[in-house]
Amino acid sequence: MSARHDEVYSERKARNRLEDQRRMAYRRAIEERAELRRIERELGDDYSGLICGIYLNVGLGALR
Repeated sequence: MSARHDEVYSERKARNRLEDQRRMAYRRAIEERAELRRIERELGDDYSGLICGIYLNVGLGALR
C-alpha cells in the first residue's frame, strides 16, 4: 500500500470514529430525555395527588 492510501484510510477511519461518537452521544441524549420524561410523569402523578391532599388537609383544618 502507498503512503497516500494509508493516509486516506486513516482519515476516513478517524472521520467514521467521530461520526460514531456523535451518533452515540445523540442516542444517549435521546435515551436520557426519555427517562427524564418518564420520571417526570411518574412524579407528576404522585405529587399532584400529594399537593391535592395537603391542600385539602390545610383547608379542612381551617374549618375546624
